[in-house]
Amino acid sequence: MSELVETFLRALNDESSQSPERLDELQRLVSRIVELAKYDTDVADLRIASTSLDELLEASALFAPWRDRTKVTVFGSARTNADDPLYEMARQFGLATAARGWMVVSGAGPGIMEASSKGSGRENTLGVNIELPFEQGANDYIDVDDMHVAMKFFFTRKVALTRASHAFVAFPGGVGTMDEIFEILTLVHTGKTNPAPIVLVDLPGGDFWKRWLDFMGILVRDAYIDEADLCLVALHTSVQSAIEDIERFYRNYRSFDVLEQRARMRLRVRPSSEQLLALSEQFPTFSEHEGFVADDDAIIFDFDGRNYVRLRQLIDVVNSWDS
Repeated sequence: MSELVETFLRALNDESSQSPERLDELQRLVSRIVELAKYDTDVADLRIASTSLDELLEASALFAPWRDRTKVTVFGSARTNADDPLYEMARQFGLATAARGWMVVSGAGPGIMEASSKGSGRENTLGVNIELPFEQGANDYIDVDDMHVAMKFFFTRKVALTRASHAFVAFPGGVGTMDEIFEILTLVHTGKTNPAPIVLVDLPGGDFWKRWLDFMGILVRDAYIDEADLCLVALHTSVQSAIEDIERFYRNYRSFDVLEQRARMRLRVRPSSEQLLALSEQFPTFSEHEGFVADDDAIIFDFDGRNYVRLRQLIDVVNSWDS
């Protein structure tokens, strides 16, 4: 079987040259398919695996042309009517993102999704829909031919809605919105997605997210989460402050990656020796061995793959530095 896989990959590479990294991943995929063929796997399970892979690759193709654009995923209720002030607020948020050259990523449905797409415009909106018997076709502000994909599974849809985005904004909503906001919190908290701002938006005087934060306070009280974990989300009651929160997150911070036990955080401004010393004192967990070191446009520090809440606090500190 392995010889067949190698023959297939050589033929593929002859027809269209592949990078070594791509060939490695293709070999893993093809080898896995061959391995599955050896077992009496249920056809339904194979169908789920095949459909999942198809949807993930289709989403990848959708996002590929827009890789260099800043993208903000917007969550919120599909039931919010056009005469609701929250609808107008979401539309204004879409307008504000488009004015900055950003793109909105949404579930492509009605309500808040429609409002944000309406504000952003068809040319600045990517829609990731879900196939349901009772809802929901793409709204009128989605380019269904070139900037839209519909998915069967919620888990593949959530991967598409989160993987490529630089920020996440949640308006009030129901079970789906709760599912999405807790998914994002879990991913950021565990480092399964890149660090990103998570912004909760409500009307001035609205209590939806305040009551949600009250519930989260119960989790803190009963020691199911730490109080510091709540730094991962921020509540705003205006479009302007929500936008400023996202901009502030990227004021100095650019990106983050981990290589073994050391992390590299790229910045817009090279830190001074005094700032590095202050970081070592403020974040001893990240400076137990070699400490904070400046390297061109980055700082390098100890990181064991945990402490993503402290990482967010570190990002807040580097963003507070004077440029």
